[in-house]
Amino acid sequence: MTKSEMDQNIKLAGYKVLARKYRPVNFASLIGQEPMVRTLKNAFYSDRVAHAFILTGVRGVGKTTTARIIARSLNCVGSNKEISSKFDPCGNCDFCRTIIEGSCIDVVEMDAASRTGVDDIRELIESVRYKPVSAKYKVYIIDEVHMLSRNAFNALLKTLEEPPSHVKFIFATTEIRKVPVTVLSRCQRFDLRRIETEVLARNLRQISDLEGLRITDEAINLIARAADGSVRDGQSLLDQVVSLGLEHGNEVVEEDIRDILGLADRKRIFELFEQVMKGQISSALKILADEYKNGTEPNILVKDLLEIVHWFTKVKVCPELLNNSEVSEIDLAQGRIFSTELSMATLTRAWQLLLKGLNEVVLAPSPINATEMLLIRLAYLSSLPTPADLVKKLNDNEELLETVTKPNFSDAMATTTNDSSSNESLKLLKFSQQKLDPQVENSYDPHKSGLADPNTFEDVLKLANAKNERILFSNLITNVHLVRFEPGNIVFHPGENAPPELSQDLANFLNNETGRRWIVTLSMDEVGEPTYQQSQLTERSLQIEEAAKRPFIKSVLELFPGAKISAVKQTNKDSKSASS
Repeated sequence: MTKSEMDQNIKLAGYKVLARKYRPVNFASLIGQEPMVRTLKNAFYSDRVAHAFILTGVRGVGKTTTARIIARSLNCVGSNKEISSKFDPCGNCDFCRTIIEGSCIDVVEMDAASRTGVDDIRELIESVRYKPVSAKYKVYIIDEVHMLSRNAFNALLKTLEEPPSHVKFIFATTEIRKVPVTVLSRCQRFDLRRIETEVLARNLRQISDLEGLRITDEAINLIARAADGSVRDGQSLLDQVVSLGLEHGNEVVEEDIRDILGLADRKRIFELFEQVMKGQISSALKILADEYKNGTEPNILVKDLLEIVHWFTKVKVCPELLNNSEVSEIDLAQGRIFSTELSMATLTRAWQLLLKGLNEVVLAPSPINATEMLLIRLAYLSSLPTPADLVKKLNDNEELLETVTKPNFSDAMATTTNDSSSNESLKLLKFSQQKLDPQVENSYDPHKSGLADPNTFEDVLKLANAKNERILFSNLITNVHLVRFEPGNIVFHPGENAPPELSQDLANFLNNETGRRWIVTLSMDEVGEPTYQQSQLTERSLQIEEAAKRPFIKSVLELFPGAKISAVKQTNKDSKSASS
């Protein structure tokens, strides 16, 4: 795009922002939308231009600009002074100039965001039947068409389906899903794509050269990435940079752009990620604090970390990306290092943690505190072996850890405050939700064994569990200190949290299930045996102590400082195993 072509857009007095000054004036200057341009070119040359178009895409990719170019192409007179459909408007005829200036009476632009009602559409429909004043086509451009009301859309349908031959409709929207399908089916739809970072960077470089702005390639690339595929956003950011360059009189560098956007230094982001991966939490938190003091928003910093993790992962699976000359030197250098040193499992785990943590940072009352906790969590987990590595190590030995976890602070607090009623209630609730050991649970079946009555108190527990008597089962394992048990006769000492009706409930349950009378008696004088829960906890503690003495498990616990065994699974008579 030459400067003379751009000057066609500058007809009014006063300063125009770059997004308006360098707005494309023909299809040749429209960047990043080649499929749409190719389709429209063939339509114009074959005289098969549709009567209605709908253009959709994110902000700033050229929807309204394209609509105006189509309107000019339809009405351009050209050098022959004869009205004919031309693919690329000349830009010099009266129609081209008046459409650029917005003063062409036959090209009507309507903002649906401010004119949403059916009355506004009725006025449009009334004007449709009149032929254009001087142009070949009367063109109606409706921006943000999804804002129209349902009644307005319905009123437009008939005219949209069979408009007069001299009328063309062009709709633009960022919310295509909100447009009724009845409208979409009457239009040719074009989805305008996000502009690739490399393409946008070239466009920004061209504009900066035309404006006489001295700016480094790194700064241009940073603006292009921040624009997120929007040409208008990129040019608006460049407008700020132009003012900065004029003020300083020096070359604009990447640090200047980061100051404007509130971004962290790219080098410091790599340093932060390196410290986190090494587990150097204090150094990582210091870098975070420095960047926060310099004005970097915590959520922006987390997004930067996500971006570099994504870059490292791409380099790992596509090493040829390191040959891309358009990537900055620091990205290439760090990509070579981290893609080699970090495994795919570590990178994907870091991505998952950062992605989840981003939402926490956004929603947290203190984003900086949430970011600190996220970095600590990431550093803490980065040194852990992957599940596949741990399983491989454990499978090479005869012993398997069932659960090796980091210190559980809630469990530790419950142990130190064993007399606390709230912690005790929580412990009882957790235990009551557990099922009995499957081997023991399946050992009792009155129908298969031919037994009419449970022979032990454990059989009673398994019967209550099998019948889904959850409340009764919970009370039996936590509040029954068994004194004596005989088929048909149970004596127990109730725990302090036992409900008054426990003995009667147990008797009724056994009477109904066994078909005979059971006598259940409370004994307040005799203490009785420990509850089933207490005996199970004692047995589990002994198993954990014994397992912790085994050489392999001891080495695993040393590998994870502060870790502990939470459970042991019996695999045979001679060995115990656990899985992580």
